[in-house]
Amino acid sequence: QVQLVESGGGLVQAGGSLRLSCAASRSIFSINRMAWYRQAPGKQRELVAAITVGGNTNVADSVKGRFTIFRDNAENTVYLQMSSLNAEDTAVYYCYAFADGKVYWGQGTQVTVSS
Repeated sequence: QVQLVESGGGLVQAGGSLRLSCAASRSIFSINRMAWYRQAPGKQRELVAAITVGGNTNVADSVKGRFTIFRDNAENTVYLQMSSLNAEDTAVYYCYAFADGKVYWGQGTQVTVSS
């Protein structure tokens, strides 16, 4: 079992930055893959960025160069650093974990970018 607790969402002006946090209830070294997804109103949930237990990362083309995923092993936390935000980044952001053959989701955190 993995519980995921997200934080860091909010309202930001276009061009601004935010950092999202996802704290896992157990060692992230026991989790095969963690990621951030987002879902905008009327759209499907989409992958934003992911990091594997080995530390390999990938980022969606739509946010490449603006978003970075990284982790703090000691805190069992994965972060999503977002910069140069624009209105298209407005969405609910969800933390994802794949461990023990199962998928786990956080409760989501709202990010709203005002233009």
